[in-house]
Amino acid sequence: MALLPMRCLFSALCLLAVINLSASWAIAEEPHWNQFRGPYADGTSQATGLPTTWSETENIVWKTSVHGRAWSSPVVWKDQVWVTTSTKDGKELGVVCVDFNTGIILHDQKIFDVEKPQYIDPSNSHASSTPIIEEGRIYVHYGAYGTACLDTNTAKVLWERRDYPCNHWRGAGSSPIIYQNLLILQYDGYDFQYIVALDKETGKEVWKKDRDIDYGTKNGDFKKAFATPRVIEYEGRVQLISPAAKATLSYNPLTGDEYWKFYYPQHSAANRPLFDGEKIYVGTGFGKAHLYAVNPGGNGNVTDSHVKWIEQKGIPSKPSQLLIDGLLYMIDDKGIATCLDAETGDEVWKERMD
Repeated sequence: MALLPMRCLFSALCLLAVINLSASWAIAEEPHWNQFRGPYADGTSQATGLPTTWSETENIVWKTSVHGRAWSSPVVWKDQVWVTTSTKDGKELGVVCVDFNTGIILHDQKIFDVEKPQYIDPSNSHASSTPIIEEGRIYVHYGAYGTACLDTNTAKVLWERRDYPCNHWRGAGSSPIIYQNLLILQYDGYDFQYIVALDKETGKEVWKKDRDIDYGTKNGDFKKAFATPRVIEYEGRVQLISPAAKATLSYNPLTGDEYWKFYYPQHSAANRPLFDGEKIYVGTGFGKAHLYAVNPGGNGNVTDSHVKWIEQKGIPSKPSQLLIDGLLYMIDDKGIATCLDAETGDEVWKERMD
């Protein structure tokens, strides 16, 4: 699989650059880039013939200025590219849609006013959660500030929810996901830690599950997390794999019932899990990040029974990993790229990025 660069970082005024997807590039039946880390939830694409270099003039078709500041990734559906944004102080949260082929702004919509924004870490933003899009609808999420569903043709807000409290302490980071008729949101804050599933058509709550984790502390700073969950199927059982502080848990995505969990010492998990059909791979966040390979077939506390290997060298606390052809690729917070054998966790190579 080729890697599709879809990251967009905003400053007070940034450039959204879309690489030319010309007819000479073979992108046969590639799904839409609809969510955080793309259609496969793992940062990979089936596209071939993509450029490996670009500059201000090379392999750039258009550039469009986007106001505000946000760390969320863009999502693409047909001829639309959507990005969330916010004012630097977090008092206005919005979304921008541009034409995929021309870069012309189609919609520029303010979604929420925030009277008293929460504190964010200087490395975060008030709009760091990536939207998720499907035919006719886009779902934008700003953590405790609120969640909204918009019509993609008109940018009209169809429903919104602003009643789920959470002190993110350093700012929100988890992105929404869709499973069947559910929009699933993860809140792991200083004060509250829970998961919510909403009916994506109406915004009504279907289930809500508080975290059942022995955090081993009363300090909420060690209970927060920023990870995005994903849905897998293993041996006929569909599971919502949900990283949190101190543990990763598996739930029934339709009901919120817990299947299993495994524990680790770290907090502030931010990686999105990977799955190769036999094992899930979970990065544990801050407090010396580790990468765990876990068989998802257990029940209850599987810390001592289903963890296959643990690696702690070169593991990123924030960026998610890539899994391609049995190899795990990652770049840590110091710019060191590492490749591991996914079966054993053994290092294949390591190199500093220029």
